[in-house]
Amino acid sequence: MDLKAEKLELIQWLAQLTDESIIAKIRNLRNEKTDWWDEISEEERSSIQVGLEEMERGEGVTHEAIVKKMRDRYK
Repeated sequence: MDLKAEKLELIQWLAQLTDESIIAKIRNLRNEKTDWWDEISEEERSSIQVGLEEMERGEGVTHEAIVKKMRDRYK
C-alpha cells in the first residue's frame, strides 16, 4: 500500500474513532517534538560520534560495504 492510501485509511479510521483515550494519545503524538538523538543513551551518542570521526579520517566502513559483506556471507 502506498503512503497516500495509508494516510487516507488512517483518516477514515480516525473519523470513526470514538475512544477518547486513543484520541488523546494521537493528540499527544501529534504534539510530541522529540529528537531521536535525545532518546538514545550517552554511550550510544559517544559510539556514533566515534564512528563519524573514523569516517572523517577514512578509517570507517561504509554502510554499503557492510551490506555487501552480509549478503556475500549469507548467500
